[in-house]
Amino acid sequence: MSETIIGIDLGTTNSEVAVVENGKVTIISDSGQMIIPSFVGLDDSGALLVGQEAKNQYQAYPERTVKSIKRRMGEETRVQMGDSSYSPQEISAIILKRLKSMAEAYLDEKIGKAVITVPAYFSDAQRRATREAGEIAGLEVVKMINEPTAAALSYETGHNGGRLIMIYDLGGGTFDVSVARMEDGVIEVVASHGNNHLGGDDFDHKIVEYIIEHLKNEHKVAEPLSAQAMARIERAAENAKKVLSDHPFASISEEYLLEKNNVPVNLSLDLARHDYENMIISFIDETLEAVHTALNSADLTVSDIDEVLLVGGSTRTPLVTRRLGEEFGFNPRREVDPDLCVATGAAMQAAMIRGDKVSAVLVDITPYTFGTHALNEIDGMPYPYYFVPIISKNTPIPVTKSEVFYTVYDNQEEVQVGVYQGEHQDAKKNIQIGEFMIKGLSAASAGSEIVTMFELDKDGILHVTSQEKKTGLEKKITIDNAISRFNEAELSEAKKKIINLFGEDETEEEKTRAPKEADSAGPGRQMKVQAGALIEKAERLLGRAEPDDREEMVDLIEKIQEALSANAMTDLTEPVEELSDIIFYLEA
Repeated sequence: MSETIIGIDLGTTNSEVAVVENGKVTIISDSGQMIIPSFVGLDDSGALLVGQEAKNQYQAYPERTVKSIKRRMGEETRVQMGDSSYSPQEISAIILKRLKSMAEAYLDEKIGKAVITVPAYFSDAQRRATREAGEIAGLEVVKMINEPTAAALSYETGHNGGRLIMIYDLGGGTFDVSVARMEDGVIEVVASHGNNHLGGDDFDHKIVEYIIEHLKNEHKVAEPLSAQAMARIERAAENAKKVLSDHPFASISEEYLLEKNNVPVNLSLDLARHDYENMIISFIDETLEAVHTALNSADLTVSDIDEVLLVGGSTRTPLVTRRLGEEFGFNPRREVDPDLCVATGAAMQAAMIRGDKVSAVLVDITPYTFGTHALNEIDGMPYPYYFVPIISKNTPIPVTKSEVFYTVYDNQEEVQVGVYQGEHQDAKKNIQIGEFMIKGLSAASAGSEIVTMFELDKDGILHVTSQEKKTGLEKKITIDNAISRFNEAELSEAKKKIINLFGEDETEEEKTRAPKEADSAGPGRQMKVQAGALIEKAERLLGRAEPDDREEMVDLIEKIQEALSANAMTDLTEPVEELSDIIFYLEA
């Protein structure tokens, strides 16, 4: 067995280490932590801190903590940490040594070789410095792979054919965009552009400014604030940013943040996603300018790009997906964890060098879009059933997302919440899978906020909750098998249909398990098979039907399924005939 080679994403803000085991990629964690902040520091006693511990002390003790050293790689410079100075290679080596020790603890073997990722725009000096950092950490850097290439590997393993792809990499401290040509597994970067000083940290800073302005206006707090107060504010800002990736509001709360005239000042405010997006839109515009710069340098336009891949934790910001969708005319791919896909690709490259076979990265995603309806315009006319996606197709699961909606007239007492599956902007042309009412709303002016949350678990069970933000009044619904094509009755019928086609008999176990079905041979069995086939055909034709017909078809399908579940053959005749008539006219 040849020596294990690990893959490392040495990032500006965070770093990760991964390995391929039995053809599958594993991101190695340390005490459950897969993402290691790229911070190095010394504690009060002079002991070394790496990762989250160093990040925690940064605001209070910046003089003995170093961050974002990747930006200094390749420079003839030194940084101060405590009483000593260090080269960028030495600080990076400390991070690499921590990742190496994590891999050794996980694999229970000594590790001496690694593939390390670098930005596509890194110069020879920066790449040489990275290799030197690896050597200092006790690692032979068998290959340095460009970050966009690594990301593309994690998305594209197992795919064939030629395509032009764009890798949009927005991390905590840097932004890069690369255009790559893929041809039968070979990835060639043809253009890159970016900004070493643009990323999620800038988003955090905007929220910090918002919080400080609130403290000035509400509590008459003057700057400068203490290092401890600023550290808490910055942590609160980062947490709010993460919450706003999935929810329309973030609550920012810090008790006893500071004292003013010997009186405690407590921080408590809400930040709405649309206000946050207004704060950062200029940064997103800047990334789109870089996108066009990269395209122009490759003599390409947006219409030449087949796919856009999202890399970096800051791409979770919904505004990023929305603006890229508007720019390219299709939604970017995001089914691989944007924080981990570069490390995943590095591990794949390492396994290929070692001669191992690497399987495609498999993730559980939802194959459908789930959402609700709201009042909006279609073709310039107000329409109450405008489809609002909440969980988009190809989103990794489990996932929780929420959006805010508003009452449409004063003193509105109730709200209807429809749950739909599909892609059409007209909700009634999608499949309705659930519905409920919230009654007894507060007597408020039009525009009262109703927050609707969709939670889809790994088993395909969808939990939908709507809540009046002002009062907390809420209503819930749970939809089993939201992403399944068959319920249990349909699966049973499909199984019997196939057994019947092969001329096989049910096993004794199956007969024992379903004694009620023992008398279903002959005409009964034939009717059940016919009903199952009819349901299958009806579901395929739902998209063609007008709203009234679709609603009737759904009702009839439910009646047939209930009759099949209860083994009530006499209840099948009428709904089967009615559904057959509708299908006849749809197919005409």
